[in-house]
Amino acid sequence: MRVDDVFLDAFGRLPELVEGAIDGLTAEQLRWAPADGANTIGWLTWHLTRIYDYLADSMDAQPLWVTGDFAGAFGLTPDPDNLGYGHTAADIGTVRPRDTKAVLDYFTAVHERNLGWIRGLTDSDLDRIVDTGWDPPVTLGVRLVSILNDCTQHVGQAAYLHGLITRAS
Repeated sequence: MRVDDVFLDAFGRLPELVEGAIDGLTAEQLRWAPADGANTIGWLTWHLTRIYDYLADSMDAQPLWVTGDFAGAFGLTPDPDNLGYGHTAADIGTVRPRDTKAVLDYFTAVHERNLGWIRGLTDSDLDRIVDTGWDPPVTLGVRLVSILNDCTQHVGQAAYLHGLITRAS
């Protein structure tokens, strides 16, 4: 198995998980939090997609959040620095996806671009330094694993909230 096949398989599992986490939800349910200041499904799926979109930096490209027409559907501006890290309860509340289509449109655009780029990666590509702001510097391989880890954690949290919402209805 080639390295790109491993990452294509791993990242290729995300769409079904994201779709399952938002399936059948209303805009209000996407914005529901189980407690004051807790993450919502809308915020979790937006954040995981923003993190996934962060791979643009490793591609020497701009995030689709900035170049595409997605921010308005979440009630936000296309701020390239707004990834969700350090968000307060008030910040979480500003992420207000219009509907599940808005979530899927942004996620799908990022996913398709990223898979196209991942296709063809080689073992030696994984050793390329993509971020010198850390000690040790971050390689592409570490960045891919880190982003995949964040995405799977957040989609799992969103799926848990989906269960809380749908079982309470």
